[in-house]
Amino acid sequence: MDLRHLRYFIAVAERGSVLAAAQQQLNTSQPSLSRQIRDLEAEIGVKLLDRQARGVSLTEAGKVFLDHARLALAQVEAAVEGAQRAGRPERPVFAIGFLAGHEAWLPSVMRILREEAPGVEFKLSSQSSPELALALVRGSLDAALMRREENVANLCFKSLFAEPLIVMLPANHHLTTRETITPQELAEEIYVGSATASPAVDAIVKKYAVKAGIDLNPRFDAGSLSATISVVVSCGGVTLIPAYAEDLLTPNVVARPLAGTPPTIELALGYSPANSSRLLQKLLTRTNHIVKAN
Repeated sequence: MDLRHLRYFIAVAERGSVLAAAQQQLNTSQPSLSRQIRDLEAEIGVKLLDRQARGVSLTEAGKVFLDHARLALAQVEAAVEGAQRAGRPERPVFAIGFLAGHEAWLPSVMRILREEAPGVEFKLSSQSSPELALALVRGSLDAALMRREENVANLCFKSLFAEPLIVMLPANHHLTTRETITPQELAEEIYVGSATASPAVDAIVKKYAVKAGIDLNPRFDAGSLSATISVVVSCGGVTLIPAYAEDLLTPNVVARPLAGTPPTIELALGYSPANSSRLLQKLLTRTNHIVKAN
């Protein structure tokens, strides 16, 4: 097994489609990519992907392998970046990552950093929460506004805010007539999962389903919010998303609150305990100022 197989598998898993991964990310042909994935499955000895008419979804073995594959690539990239940093003079740069839709938290973070280090250059990047976690592991980010990614080892989190999950469904769905949607109504619909796009949301949904006594086993799984919207619309299904994402929805889908007490998900400041940055330590001591400002 080489690193190319891992990169190919991760791309297909995140895109939810061999064709999309081949054309939009890997610059290769679909038959060649399909062959590489089959070779990987043959080498491991288990099936990683379920092939479907609308794309692919991860098997249980595939979900486990995806977490380890991401971490393995992150560790390799960390080794490369560490060697590169050692070979050039250190630059005073502090890199911050954030989830799209949570930009409102950045001004208070930036204000604290400028107060603590007026001469430091800041680098901002927006990625998914799993990608932010891996960037922290690699050392390419110093801190990130993200989810509590429990599947990635050697990270620490300081909680900032908890927001409810809400229901996303097609604009023409019969449940849009409801002001709120009960767990039982949710369980009667086709559920679109988020294990690939957001393992943190997926874990909270599973706990919520158990507590509510319902079955929310996903029929489909999508690799991003835009892909989730497409799948929800195409299959007439429903899914649960953090409330902030309502502002990012397209006109063909709508959001409704859950009846009763909804599950919540944290926004946290993530960082690596191995990061010795003095500015990071100062930021961590002032997280209460970030919360008060928002």
